[in-house]
Amino acid sequence: MMLTHVFFDIGGVLGTNGWDRGQRAGTAARFALGPEFETLHQRTVADWESGLITWDAYLDITVFNAPRPFSREELRAWVLALSAPYPESIALVERLAAQGSRRLFTLNNEPEELNVHRIERFGLRPYFSGFLSSCWLGLRKPSEKIYQRALAIAQADPAASLFIDDREENLAPARALGMRTLLFEGAPRLESALRSERLL
Repeated sequence: MMLTHVFFDIGGVLGTNGWDRGQRAGTAARFALGPEFETLHQRTVADWESGLITWDAYLDITVFNAPRPFSREELRAWVLALSAPYPESIALVERLAAQGSRRLFTLNNEPEELNVHRIERFGLRPYFSGFLSSCWLGLRKPSEKIYQRALAIAQADPAASLFIDDREENLAPARALGMRTLLFEGAPRLESALRSERLL
């Protein structure tokens, strides 16, 4: 069946991750947050990424639960600066979008404030028909339901849909629903895989 829809993860595929373990560890060291920060993050991140709490509420719980020698704005600027696009990956998205023969969507786990910043920072708006993010769907990968909801919103047949992610655990549920999947291992391999799928 010819592919009609392509779904892209953002963090790790179109750019750096927004707030992964390494970034959090570097931030904790930079701001002397202590080991309790990661524990509090793990307790809170599901609600943050699912849109149940705001960034300010997340920071209240994980960081500003005690007096700090830095401001909320300083920490926020630091976190936002951790996001950087992958130009080669985005160039492939641009080529796909220019063809106009497939509908492109993102499908990612991210809190709203980071997600909006990264969509703008990476220049993604011109290329995608929609941004199917955990913060707006109220679900996170790898829950099967988020893929079902994404397919329903996009009105996509799973057999005519391709999902690209950098984590196998996120690909497995999509594959179980009948979607085609690609494990992202760098832009050159992605380009080769897209050519094999006759998308480029």
